Amino acid sequence: MTHPFIGSLDAWLRRQESLNPKAVELGLDRVRRVAARLDLLRDSRYTLTVAGTNGKGSSATLAAGIYRAAGYHVGLYTSPHVLRYNERVQIDGRPVSDAALCTAFDAIEAVRGDDLLTYFEFGTLAALWLFRKQRVDVQVLEVGLGGRLDAVNIIDADVALLTNVGLDHQDWLGDSREAIGREKAGIFRARRPVVVADPEPPQSVIDAATMLDAPRLQLGRDFNYGIGDDGRWTWIGKAEHWTQLPAPGLSGPMQYRNAAGVFTAIDAGQHRRPVRRDAFERALPRLQSLRGRGERYRGVLLDVAHNAEAAEVFAQLLGAQAPARRALVLGMLADKPVEAVARALVSVVDRFLVIGLPGPRGLTAAALQTRLRDAGISAQTCDNIGAALRCAREHAGAAGSVAVTGSFLTVAAAINELDAHG
Repeated sequence: MTHPFIGSLDAWLRRQESLNPKAVELGLDRVRRVAARLDLLRDSRYTLTVAGTNGKGSSATLAAGIYRAAGYHVGLYTSPHVLRYNERVQIDGRPVSDAALCTAFDAIEAVRGDDLLTYFEFGTLAALWLFRKQRVDVQVLEVGLGGRLDAVNIIDADVALLTNVGLDHQDWLGDSREAIGREKAGIFRARRPVVVADPEPPQSVIDAATMLDAPRLQLGRDFNYGIGDDGRWTWIGKAEHWTQLPAPGLSGPMQYRNAAGVFTAIDAGQHRRPVRRDAFERALPRLQSLRGRGERYRGVLLDVAHNAEAAEVFAQLLGAQAPARRALVLGMLADKPVEAVARALVSVVDRFLVIGLPGPRGLTAAALQTRLRDAGISAQTCDNIGAALRCAREHAGAAGSVAVTGSFLTVAAAINELDAHG
């Protein structure tokens, strides 16, 4: 019998972190048992599930925005958060309240029994519980890690969107794109549409869709897009050819590819959740700021890029800034591909300023500097984020650019520092 627990949201989150000693414990048995007790597995809510190495958050948020623009009542679940846990669970574009999350956690705790749920599993169940309670018409679920064994995968997706497959979380998902693609394709369901927005997906992804007899909509084969000189663009679907679409609100060429995948995923479910073109067009420019994803905040460019592919995208965005001096504040976790991230950015950065991150996975500034030096990249260590931002501004000067990247933790620290001291 689980003992009742009453506390603030912060207290609940601390409790969840202490219940299961493993921050990540892949597998669906625990979370599925608790979901069954909550009667969540029989939920018939229309579900779009989004997986991929990069672009999941912006794709999921855009999809939710399009459904909202079409008049639907929409739940959105993403992770991780940057500043507030509530960012993870949104209903109709607004983060749910502390009280709502605590009520959901209380419901989960009441039936959890002896199952030691992880922090992420608690959050996933809370989102699903709240979406059911609020009777949303559509729920858009972003996979946390991988796909096949991620807690989100207890729900059968009506349409699955795979944004891309890159090398990340290799300790958990495998050391090749084929292995990682196989894990991410675990969100596919038999005879239900899957949208693959990776132009060159691993064969394992194609094979997974084929084995499930799932209609596969592949970028470059079944849908495509083109970008005009003025930023407007074209989406070519199975039966639609839309021209003169407004540019996505988020900057960078990758956002067009993300949007094309989202358009195709929503179009694949038109028979269940019809959406007219005007909803797509209204939602695109509204996605002007997604916390920590190419976000310009108080004069600093912020991005949570922590793998090579994401760093390459961020390098394109940073390189598009005025051709003046560019200073980058970098903080990373030890299990991330530090050298590959730095190599992707070195051509557009004049000065690397490195900081340490907390926790057992966080690299100290000295350790990060050493890894960069071993990769042939010079970096200056800083005691904290405040010192790093000051040094970056001094180097960049009035005409230059200051950027922060490497981790959600790094971006969160920068935002807090900018809010406190400007």
